[in-house]
Amino acid sequence: MTKIMGILNVTPDSFSDGGRYTAVEEAVRHAKQLVREGADAIDVGGESTRPGAALVSAEEEIERVVPIIERLVQEIDVPISIDTYKPAVARAALEAGATIINDVWGSKWGDRSMARVAFEYGVPIILMHNRENRDYHHFIEDVVSDLQESIKIAHAAGVKDEHIWLDPGIGFAKDVAQNLELMNHLDVITRLGYPVLLGTSRKSFIGQTLDLPTEERVEGTIATTCLGIMKGCDWVRVHDVKENMRAAKMMDAMMRGNGHG
Repeated sequence: MTKIMGILNVTPDSFSDGGRYTAVEEAVRHAKQLVREGADAIDVGGESTRPGAALVSAEEEIERVVPIIERLVQEIDVPISIDTYKPAVARAALEAGATIINDVWGSKWGDRSMARVAFEYGVPIILMHNRENRDYHHFIEDVVSDLQESIKIAHAAGVKDEHIWLDPGIGFAKDVAQNLELMNHLDVITRLGYPVLLGTSRKSFIGQTLDLPTEERVEGTIATTCLGIMKGCDWVRVHDVKENMRAAKMMDAMMRGNGHG
């Protein structure tokens, strides 16, 4: 069964919902709504990763996410993921009760110590594909090679295979054509043998393909969710939980052939 990770951005400048959930009460209320709509986990992010976003210090990011995580672990009954590439933020979030690290730099940022944090706390780490440039020689092969490098970093830090998840990094260091190509080749990633999380929700490649603003990309996102499930993805990370959960449930039922006439 496909799992749904609900997005909770507690940032003032995220591309889709920046500023809406920066207050603790608003963030907790929204997380509860996502769980009611079918979220199997909540991904809390304290720094926008959209192109051109202002960098945030680890101290400020911790101040944003920790009070919310502390409340969430008391008030909702699903795992909390911390969306960060900074080891100090991950440690603070795990101490507050988070149980998954979602690293958009695949443990390659800075001193590459994020995987060590995952090992020390015994939690899963999502290794997302990312790079500082788009200097690809063979695009799909290079994405796979980059992810394999992240896996090696995790292994070297002591992380076991059962705690490694992958994310193809749709929207990161890729243009529209490359994002579409990678969507069509997601099975190359899923065949690596690790759980795969797909994060496409409301992203610009959907907007540019459909010529639609951020708030009108639900149907486009659902299309990517359905294709991701067909290609073997285990999780989808989305803003619009209810709609994507229903699409995922229908896809799961059709692909399992368990419909009732």
